Amino acid sequence: MSELRTCIVAEDETLLRQALIDALARAWPDLRVLAECEDGASAVEALAEHQPDVAFLDIRMPGLTGLEVAAAAAEASPRTRIVFVTAYDQYAVDAFERGAIDYLLKPVQQERLQATVARLQTALAAPPDAATLAGLLGTLGSLPRPAPSTEPLTWLTASTGRETKLILIDDVIYFRADHKYTSVVTADGEALLRSSLRELLPRLDTQHFKQIHRSTLVNLKAIAGITRDDTGRGIVRLKQRPETLLVSLPFMALFKQM
Repeated sequence: MSELRTCIVAEDETLLRQALIDALARAWPDLRVLAECEDGASAVEALAEHQPDVAFLDIRMPGLTGLEVAAAAAEASPRTRIVFVTAYDQYAVDAFERGAIDYLLKPVQQERLQATVARLQTALAAPPDAATLAGLLGTLGSLPRPAPSTEPLTWLTASTGRETKLILIDDVIYFRADHKYTSVVTADGEALLRSSLRELLPRLDTQHFKQIHRSTLVNLKAIAGITRDDTGRGIVRLKQRPETLLVSLPFMALFKQM
């Protein structure tokens, strides 16, 4: 009997995520799926919580990309093997092959998945090659990203009591999930956006907004500084607000360059 292994699957499209899970059940019956993730932030938290053997990461997800999740995984769950699920062009595929990190092209074919499973089962017997993954992430990060399906938001409308306000995206200091709604915080105060953070994520420019917690996105231009507390979590100081923001531990790897 083969050894039981564990994984997480991160894919924001429900049908594609379920199709991959079903295909994995056929290709690797002894693989246990510990978490199904709809976005990058939940994937980072699942990696830190479950420490799975393998993570199947869609590259394009709301908020954090699969590349950013993999970068965080190096600290949050260094033993985890990464498999990217991608619709990237041939240049990126070449980078995957040079980096000897496995990948699956969408739509995932059962025969190709079976070959990936065989390679993973062999690779799991040896320590992960962190240097190879780091090099691959650097290469892929320099490639042009596919254009977003919609233009990033430049402004939004949010409510404060009975008043509806027009808020420029550049003026937003941070967003915070508030049940089914989202709090929008600017230097002047706080307003409520009648959509969830998950609905908002695909419309934001991720070059300017970084997810620091499952429920919080901060405008990088609004950050005055960041420090670690005694537990290793980050504390973000803001330029125009007195409060500080918590960076949960799994997300701290994303701030190494700051």
